[in-house]
Amino acid sequence: MLVILFRILIILTIIVIAYSLVKYIVKPERKLTKAQEKREFYFLDEEENVRKNFFITYKGLLFEGEKYLEATADSFDITRIHMLLDQHSLKGFRYEDFHFLEEEIRIRYPKATIEWSKPVKEFMKSSSTSAQPTT
Repeated sequence: MLVILFRILIILTIIVIAYSLVKYIVKPERKLTKAQEKREFYFLDEEENVRKNFFITYKGLLFEGEKYLEATADSFDITRIHMLLDQHSLKGFRYEDFHFLEEEIRIRYPKATIEWSKPVKEFMKSSSTSAQPTT
C-alpha cells in the first residue's frame, strides 16, 4: 500500500514539474525580456483587456503604451495611446524607428492617436517638420 502511494506521489510531482516548466517557457513576459536582450521587435499586449498597458521592445529599448478607451461615433474603442519610454537610452534611434513603432501600433489600434512622452515628443515634432519638403 505504501509503495502505491509513493508511486502516485512521484507521478504527481512529475506532472507538477512538467506543468510549471511549460508555463515558464510560454510565458509572454519571458518572451519580451528575451526579445529585448536580443534587440528584436516584440509586441506584448492583451487586446481584450483595455485596462492593461502594452509593451513593445525594439532595438533593446522597452516602451510602454497606456490605452485609453473612449466613445467613438459607433462604439467604444481605443482612441488614444500614450507611449512611455522605460529607459532613457535613445542613442542611435532615428525618426524612422519611431515611425515603425507607430505603424505597428496603428495595425492593432487603427482609431487611436499616439502621444509620446517628453523627450520623444519634441524629437518627433522637429523631425517631422524637417522631413517635409519645402516648396
